[in-house]
Amino acid sequence: MKKDVVIIGAGAAGLFCAVECGKRGRSVVLLEHTGTIGNKIRISGGGACNFTNRFSNETHFLSSNPHFSRSALSRFTPQDMMALLERHKIRIVERKWGQLFTRDGAAGIVEMFQDECARANVAIQLHCRIAAVSKKGLFDVVSSQGHFESESLVIATGGLAMPKIGATPFGYQIARQFGINVIEPVPALVPLLWSENDLENFKDLSGLAFDTTVECRRHRYRENILFTHRGLSGPAVLQISSHWEEGQAISIDLFPERDIFQELMIHRKEKTEMSTVLSSFLPKRFVKKWCRLYSPSKPMNRTSEKEFRSAAERLHDWQVTPRKKDGYGAAEVTGGGVDTDEISSKTMESKEMPGLFFAGEVLDVTGELGGYNLQWAWSSGWAAGQFA
Repeated sequence: MKKDVVIIGAGAAGLFCAVECGKRGRSVVLLEHTGTIGNKIRISGGGACNFTNRFSNETHFLSSNPHFSRSALSRFTPQDMMALLERHKIRIVERKWGQLFTRDGAAGIVEMFQDECARANVAIQLHCRIAAVSKKGLFDVVSSQGHFESESLVIATGGLAMPKIGATPFGYQIARQFGINVIEPVPALVPLLWSENDLENFKDLSGLAFDTTVECRRHRYRENILFTHRGLSGPAVLQISSHWEEGQAISIDLFPERDIFQELMIHRKEKTEMSTVLSSFLPKRFVKKWCRLYSPSKPMNRTSEKEFRSAAERLHDWQVTPRKKDGYGAAEVTGGGVDTDEISSKTMESKEMPGLFFAGEVLDVTGELGGYNLQWAWSSGWAAGQFA
């Protein structure tokens, strides 16, 4: 079968690219190795689909080329995505920090793309496993559903995160096959695992969650942390994991925007124990454990100002050194990927291999938590769709 464009991967970026190519009158086939389209769209935001963030720009993305994402993000914006959803009567709700969700769930966005693909005459082949890709004039894709030839080939296969929904290293393999460098992939937006000692101390606190500020390498995030039976998770920890490197400590402020030293001094003449005072702000189980390890609790009226100050300093700067990141099964996205120095930021086309495009998570562009990664998928898929 000969087409103008073959797109491999029917996730967010692949779907958007397919629609845009089809709207230009290009004949398009979209190949997906699983049995459904939009797998990550379906689970985003716990099924509510955090489809973008109102504040998306390149400052919220990590890449070996920090400016690479700017062009695509500026040409297809969160406002453009909102307008598309509104045309399809999909209701939008805004939550904190500019996060935008669908009011009625992710299924509406998947149905929107099914409709858009149908209107653009995009052929979709599911359960289509790729055996080989080559180029002799045209690209030749050998699959479980036959041969496909095309002028343009778009790789939108995602990264390694969430293998249970079909993640594979296929996109990186294709890049390397055509001589394109790949920045070593790593799990990103992922829980951090306890050291051996901390595991013994904190594993029984699994399920506790509370508001903190987490800092590492001058990056700070204010959000909940979540204790698990293996380590620390929650939005603040997932965010900081993109900046954390093995062997480093993270600093956790257990009382963001509150001077806990002054709070303790208010109660300094009471017979109440310090752990009781702290438990009015934090979960009792955590406070009991923390005091036992770092600041043995005793009656407030028998605690010196120096001891209050020492405890307060540690409460505002609790140093935790994780053992390592959790794996791809627990990661939201993949860090690293196809080297953006070898890709046009305007077209998403390989600089050395004409007709070969990359879009979405397969590229070395990793967004923060909160809708940024889906916006990158939309924007990069849109950009590739203007030229493939």
